[in-house]
Amino acid sequence: MNYIPNIIFLTALFIGVGFFIQNVGKLRRNIALGKDVDVSDHKKERLQNMMMIALGQSKMVKRPIAGFLHVIVYVGFIIINIEVLEIIIDGLFGTHRSLSVLGGFYDFLIASFEILALLVVVSVLIFWFRRNVQKIKRFLNPEMKGWPKNDANIILYIELVLMVLFLTMNAADYHLQQAEIATYTQAGSFPISQLIAPIFDGMDTGSIILIERSAWWLHILGILFFLNYLYYSKHLHILLAFPNTYFGKVTPNGKFPNNKTVTNEVKLMMDPNADPFAAPPENEENIPPEKFGASDVTDLNWVQLLSAYTCTECGRCTSECPANQTGKKLSPRKIMMDTRDRLEEVGKNIDKNGTFKEDGKQLLDDYITREELWACTTCNACVEACPVSIDPLSIIMEMRQYLVMEQSAAPNELNISMTNIENNGAPWPYNQMDRLNWKSEN
Repeated sequence: MNYIPNIIFLTALFIGVGFFIQNVGKLRRNIALGKDVDVSDHKKERLQNMMMIALGQSKMVKRPIAGFLHVIVYVGFIIINIEVLEIIIDGLFGTHRSLSVLGGFYDFLIASFEILALLVVVSVLIFWFRRNVQKIKRFLNPEMKGWPKNDANIILYIELVLMVLFLTMNAADYHLQQAEIATYTQAGSFPISQLIAPIFDGMDTGSIILIERSAWWLHILGILFFLNYLYYSKHLHILLAFPNTYFGKVTPNGKFPNNKTVTNEVKLMMDPNADPFAAPPENEENIPPEKFGASDVTDLNWVQLLSAYTCTECGRCTSECPANQTGKKLSPRKIMMDTRDRLEEVGKNIDKNGTFKEDGKQLLDDYITREELWACTTCNACVEACPVSIDPLSIIMEMRQYLVMEQSAAPNELNISMTNIENNGAPWPYNQMDRLNWKSEN
């Protein structure tokens, strides 16, 4: 028996999976650069969110056309992985249609795979048309030029090629089964491939076998390539949507976290019996942080960094953003893309130097401008729109806090309002005693 194909397959599988594991290690390392945050609460609610949003695609289908097409591709991706399992078994042990031992259920599976493969092909073509011909507005923002646009199309091309190879492999296999070639097990139901198989009529058996084997090899090698391409692509959300929806925000969107140090200072100011010169109690809540807010990715928490890698670049957040709609520079999608790009830059710095070597850059100003940050109205429209529970607003607020508390760099209008609140108890420049003067004027 010739074991060379099995050895080649094992080598390809080892290299492909090994490189993927290496990239996953880098991904975990980069996310772990974020500050620790306690997300151990609301376990039942978090699990429900993951099942409904990541697995059930509940937020995706709020836009019916894109949502329905995405569900087809998503289900196809999950279900056809069973077919990949069979390919791996056959590749390692030199068998053919190894899962055919499942009998009638196997016929049902193969038929389902074929129908899904055809639906995925149709969906991918529609997605390509929407991006490149119809040119939907949310795909044309400045941050989508260059690599982001190319990446989206590359993914569509890969998915299209993989599905075509799958159907070609099955069509040739079906033709060889019908010809009763000994090594081709009579198994499976091929509702789509049997429509394609007639193109092989008149061809010699050797050529058909070559086509079937070539499609088989290219299909599995393409899957291994796609697996490793994920790390460099927005399609990393295929893997990260599940943890991101689990660790995502479970409190009401309008609720902002309090800075414990600031809260304690305010309580001290509001307490008439407090001694401002007394030493604070020695506990963790009274220890000021090294930095208020965030100016770089390492100042953010690891859930925010996980979200940056999870971003699908779909643009739903930006299309719902009222600031963006009125021509402001802010794009919540760009906030997440910039955070991911800066984090990748920091990770490459560590890969090169063993530890992070100061590069004179930071997320603030070098990636995200102050104009973008102050354009945000904190309405949470972006948070509500995201199909995978990403919270761009939390990053914006962290960076604003840094500007206000570390650099005293709030816009003049905000400084005036805060001064008025301090002096007059309201954002308007009127003494409390004069607030009702407008009544006497009427």
